[in-house]
Amino acid sequence: MAMIILYVVMLLLLVGCWVMLNWRSDEKYRRLSKLPMEGLRLSKVVVPMLVILDKSKITTRFPFFFYKVQRSIQKIHGMRYSGEMTLLYLGEMMCYSWLLLCSGCVLSIGLGEKTGFILGGALAVLLPVAMVKDLYSKVQIRDQDILMELPELLNKIVLLVGAGETVQKAITHCVERKKEQHDHPLYKEFNRMIQDWDSGYSFQQAFESFSKRCALQEVSIFTTTILLNFRRGGNDFVLALRDLSRTLWESRKMITRTRGEQASSKLVFPMVVIFMVVVVLVGTPAMMMMNM
Repeated sequence: MAMIILYVVMLLLLVGCWVMLNWRSDEKYRRLSKLPMEGLRLSKVVVPMLVILDKSKITTRFPFFFYKVQRSIQKIHGMRYSGEMTLLYLGEMMCYSWLLLCSGCVLSIGLGEKTGFILGGALAVLLPVAMVKDLYSKVQIRDQDILMELPELLNKIVLLVGAGETVQKAITHCVERKKEQHDHPLYKEFNRMIQDWDSGYSFQQAFESFSKRCALQEVSIFTTTILLNFRRGGNDFVLALRDLSRTLWESRKMITRTRGEQASSKLVFPMVVIFMVVVVLVGTPAMMMMNM
């Protein structure tokens, strides 16, 4: 009975703290919770967690962790409002932990055992770790998608420039031909670069911003090669792009090989399970016949 009372008190504290923080929160936290960010599911209950993050100064206490998460957020959602989106993402993680702790208390109250709270507490720790790893894996997939598509796009640019097109027109033409892939990370950044041109940015400024948003070594080399050689034009520019294209194709081969190895490793567990099922299906009748 005493344990049940303890879990009831803990549940009331968890819920009461959320209600109090939500009631006393400033308007700036409510505006921050309404910031559009793809993938968030608990934005309606994230305000108290934003208050805790702000008052605890987690960004200054753990700058390395915050910077890594913010860097990943920048790559996926862009550099604009990246700091605010990072706080939202961390608040989402805390919301899941809070909900799991509350669920664990409710489960322990219903069962009359501590198993529910232990399970909820373990998941409250593991789920944020899993969310951070999932964020990093999304960034890795995004970087790989860019590197997989970049050499193919560069080949088209080389052909168009060799045929007499300017670099700007060649890039614009290639991006327009890929309108159906507007969600692809590489073409998202190229569309943003074209918008910068239309807004009055110079060719060099738009390309440098494009390189910073992609934040990849291969893209930086691509940008530097174009900026150093596009004024010269002629055969030197085309030759420089062709040399870069060969390097990028090698990177694409390495990524393809890595993805193939990852796919093969993911098939090992299902194959083991299928093998065990087959062994049981074949071996059980034989064992029954031997016992008879």
